[in-house]
Amino acid sequence: MGYRTIKKPNNITFTERRSEFIAYLCPVHTNDEAVAFINEIKSLHRKATHNVYAYILRDNNITRYSDDGEPQGTAGVPVLDILQKNELTDICCVVTRYFGGILLGGGGLVRAYSTSAKLAVEDAEIMDMCECYRISFQVDYNLYSKVAYLLPQYEVKELSSKFEDNIFLELLVKEEHFEPLKAKLTDVSNGKIEIEESEKLFEDFS
Repeated sequence: MGYRTIKKPNNITFTERRSEFIAYLCPVHTNDEAVAFINEIKSLHRKATHNVYAYILRDNNITRYSDDGEPQGTAGVPVLDILQKNELTDICCVVTRYFGGILLGGGGLVRAYSTSAKLAVEDAEIMDMCECYRISFQVDYNLYSKVAYLLPQYEVKELSSKFEDNIFLELLVKEEHFEPLKAKLTDVSNGKIEIEESEKLFEDFS
């Protein structure tokens, strides 16, 4: 089972009726990391009117949010909703608001916080993490054309290749394709290809 997250932190600024909203996204893996990120943003914006947040973790299936003083349901929930609609996890979003002097009302707040989170997600570098194996093997030049023809059929991702006395390939293979590919490589090489494999891991296939 794969999941979606972001590669690195990012932030955007959005203005609604003179209120400034700054949305921050950060990849996090534990509750402690999420709390540390939230506190970091709060320390950067001590004079802000609100520092609203939401985060989702695979670890213990944690989902948390805070309106940070905004009317209940108008801030943290809309931010969380954007993360969930984009099927993101291991992610924390903090939206800082500097009040501009004009009240937005409940509906206006929901739209403003949703828009801020949405713009931050659109600006982020999304990663589609899949369960896979990192494999490596050598193949001689006589067999390489067969192997090169075969690999795209199994949606592999090439990590490195070295052309020396033999050709050395390092690949990522999705879990569901691993055994079929392994069997096919053994078949086309009459058992000459020896595959070294890692333990199962999550890697980006986007």
